[in-house]
Amino acid sequence: MHPDDPDHQPLPANRPVRRTIDPASAERRVGRHRAPEPPRRGPARSVPGRIAVATGVTCCLGLIGVAGVGETGPAHLEVREAVADRAAADQRASRDFTRVAPPAAAALPPPAPTPGATATRKPPRKPVLPERPRPVAGLDQRQMDNAKAIVDVGREMKMPRRALVVAVATAMQESNLYNLASDVVPQSFDHPHQGSGSDHDSVGLFQQRPSSGWGTVAQLMRPAYAARAFYAALREVPGWEDMSVTAAAQAVQVSAYPDAYARHEKRATTVVSALV
Repeated sequence: MHPDDPDHQPLPANRPVRRTIDPASAERRVGRHRAPEPPRRGPARSVPGRIAVATGVTCCLGLIGVAGVGETGPAHLEVREAVADRAAADQRASRDFTRVAPPAAAALPPPAPTPGATATRKPPRKPVLPERPRPVAGLDQRQMDNAKAIVDVGREMKMPRRALVVAVATAMQESNLYNLASDVVPQSFDHPHQGSGSDHDSVGLFQQRPSSGWGTVAQLMRPAYAARAFYAALREVPGWEDMSVTAAAQAVQVSAYPDAYARHEKRATTVVSALV
């Protein structure tokens, strides 16, 4: 062969040595028959990598939030203004679990009872009527009620106890403590009454006469009015406080039997003591 033939030329000392390539290996690495390499798992696809990425994102967000505290942009000014308006309106948020019902809740109807449940609502109480005084001194209930009306009016007018005894004793003598109509005055029967008399036009507990200016028939048939008229006249009697019961009663009534009032003084005192 010719010396210049490449197959017989000596190899230089620093020429790299070619390695024999395995045909099968070449087939895997060259051309379209190259076998795909297994996918490599980056740091974001592995579990430790995901944890590292999440931690980093959290730290970045925290830094951004801290950096935003010092900003004074328009958004932050709006937030501050809203907070200031809320404080000025005293719209404080409640921090406990106690809530006061709104006023409208009071007007809501009560909840409907559960079917089958036993009603626990108590029936409304009946109005308590004032107790009637227990009769004393041989009086019946009607007489005792009339005596109480006389005593109540006297106390309302600030009359002394002596005046109460005089008034009750007078009514005992005049009407036996019954509210009497008059047979002579037919209209007196149009009002509540407990019997009748026939002494001129005298009516009521004190047998006062409308014709003498004591009042109208309707007024004198009311025990409270009749008692008030008697006390008013008694006040006009000079020195009545120092008079006997008979003298004081007679000064007001001008009766044809002035001494008749004395016999009722003891019973009248007993009645007044039971009512005062």
